[in-house]
Amino acid sequence: MAEAMGSSRRTHYCGDFTAKNIGERVCVMGWCQRQRDLGSLIFIDLRDRTGIVQLAFDDETDRDTFGKAFTVRSEYVLCAEGAVRERSSKNPAIPTGDIEIAVDSLKILAVAQTPPFEITEGSRAGEDLRLKYRYLDLRRPDLMKNLLFRHKVAKVTRDYFDEQGFIEIETPMLIRSTPEGARDYLVPSRIRKGSFYALPQSPQLYKQLSMVAGFDRYMQLARCFRDEDLRADRQPEFTQIDIEMSFVGMDDVLAVGEGFIRRVFSECLGVDVPPIPRYTYRECMNRYGSDKPDMRFGMEIVDISDIVKGCGFPVFTSAIADGGSVRGINVSGYADRLTRKVLDGLTDYAKGCGAKGVAWIKNIGGTVTSSFSKFMTEAEMNSICQRTACREGDAVLIIADGNDSSVLTQLGQLRIETANRLGVPREGYSFLWVVEFPFFEYDKESGEWIAMHHPFTAPLDECLPYLETDKGSVRAKAYDLVLNGIELSSGSIRITDPELQAEIFRLLGLSDEEAYLKFGYLLDAFKYGPPPHGGLAIGLDRLVMQMLGAATLRDVIAFPKVQNASELMTDCPAEVPQQALDDLGISINKQEK
Repeated sequence: MAEAMGSSRRTHYCGDFTAKNIGERVCVMGWCQRQRDLGSLIFIDLRDRTGIVQLAFDDETDRDTFGKAFTVRSEYVLCAEGAVRERSSKNPAIPTGDIEIAVDSLKILAVAQTPPFEITEGSRAGEDLRLKYRYLDLRRPDLMKNLLFRHKVAKVTRDYFDEQGFIEIETPMLIRSTPEGARDYLVPSRIRKGSFYALPQSPQLYKQLSMVAGFDRYMQLARCFRDEDLRADRQPEFTQIDIEMSFVGMDDVLAVGEGFIRRVFSECLGVDVPPIPRYTYRECMNRYGSDKPDMRFGMEIVDISDIVKGCGFPVFTSAIADGGSVRGINVSGYADRLTRKVLDGLTDYAKGCGAKGVAWIKNIGGTVTSSFSKFMTEAEMNSICQRTACREGDAVLIIADGNDSSVLTQLGQLRIETANRLGVPREGYSFLWVVEFPFFEYDKESGEWIAMHHPFTAPLDECLPYLETDKGSVRAKAYDLVLNGIELSSGSIRITDPELQAEIFRLLGLSDEEAYLKFGYLLDAFKYGPPPHGGLAIGLDRLVMQMLGAATLRDVIAFPKVQNASELMTDCPAEVPQQALDDLGISINKQEK
């Protein structure tokens, strides 16, 4: 039977005690981690969000209190009062291991059934089971610490941007559906049957309207929603640190973003982030085969097309003749680990990425061997080794293709997979800004040019003359912040010239009527003096995930969804009563269900 708290008031959290508290009378409350009955002694480990403290019951404890302690089981909710004393057997494994509380008053505030899994750090219980009982899973110290850390990051975020003169403005959750690159979550209107709101994929247009309104520095911890397939670093609902600034250029936005990164890493982790380098999109693709490269290890891409263009290996020569290239990566120091079995596995992986195959060179014990050596002269092979810095103990993996961008993408994927399979060390935090993204990208399915970011991104000034004539060469005032191979942030300087905006819409295949139908309220606002502005959005979930080294976003979100976008704890999404559908004027196609 549970007891009322009565006049008891908590004086301390469980994890706050040190030897300085010895002799104090205290009151603590929390959950029983475990109870140990030693006959004349009973010990209870009491847990709250700050940690664990040992409760002691012995011969000096009155019979009623000792009897209650005997009945306590895991996850009972307790209120204990007593004096702090030095432990006779100290426990260096916990911060409170030098002391214990000699309890003289114990109340059982709630009893608990045996939980479906043990509430311990690093639980081996399956994730589906833990997510079904997420409220128990969150009691585990590791997840509890993650959520407390996330709270601290959010607080530092608000403090930093407030100090920089930003104003927190909440934007609507129910908005007009606009194209943002992913499917919208739609919300039917009961009042206007047949019409729908959308949940925001981002507050993009509203934060630009805030600039028109004169709030020259906006920020928000914004909830965003995207109906897309999930993976370890993606959820259907997420939080982004959203900012927008007026009267700025790209350097100003990046300086504020970089200042925030330095602040949050310093205050939350004690890590000093050095100045963040900037690479252009083209530099990233040429060196790493990715616009979000993990630079904590080498294996940079090297072009060897000029060396092999006249060799006798038809795989290489035909790729170059078709306008492509031959490039390789040096897997430095791992030649002996690249056995035939490993190479075959990597080749199969590369083929899955679209490559026709993988050629290789290995230098073991000063002897150079290769999968294509019979086609090469000694001078050509020496030149390849020199170009790729292939020394003793190294190996080079090579891909050739008639499409140059395909070679880079395939090698970029192979680079990461090779590092994963070989266990190449990747430690610390490696940041970079990626700038000068292509403005357009060609969509093979539709045969049309589409915006790589969003249609309000400004092109670089020097690219304006060839918007019509050479879309593939137009670069944007767009930028991403990358950490350890993960895109943390994306942003751009916006278009505020109505004539340029109309031209961009037209180049993207939108007529004036279509553009006005989709974005009319923003275009109307821009008739009334829009300031030059730009901004960015940093994924809060991804940031916390990377700072903690968590395996998935689910480890840093209190109540996450799983891969099929369902929440196991509440079993949603779920059916609703027919009356609710009738009120909305919606019918369900049973065959499509």
